[in-house]
Amino acid sequence: MTPAARARHRKRLLELKTEILAEGDVELQPGRQDATAVGSDEDAQPLAEMSQAIASSRNRNRSGVLARVVAALGRLESDPEMFGLCIECEEPIPEKRLDLMPYVELCVDCQQATDGPRRPGGRRHLRDFT
Repeated sequence: MTPAARARHRKRLLELKTEILAEGDVELQPGRQDATAVGSDEDAQPLAEMSQAIASSRNRNRSGVLARVVAALGRLESDPEMFGLCIECEEPIPEKRLDLMPYVELCVDCQQATDGPRRPGGRRHLRDFT
């Protein structure tokens, strides 16, 4: 990888880090507004729980991406010649993949091997979720 490409990836990683830190966590709303309220809206509770689950999931995902960005910056600083190479097979990671996700550590083949085979999606029978 050329020094110019490394500089471009470093810049993008720093931008991602700044963006994630600037946005902060998604606020989790309390599940119950007033425990003593009489005649509260029973339909609002599932919606509040779903909103909490979505916000919590977003916060976990953002924390994971931030950790990967920080790790990529560390790799870039500690061993710049190895940045952009797969940590498993040491083959170059395609530039297009690095442009989209400059924090990746694995090439597509190694990532697929790590993730395992894809399972068919979709539900076949109503009993699949019981």
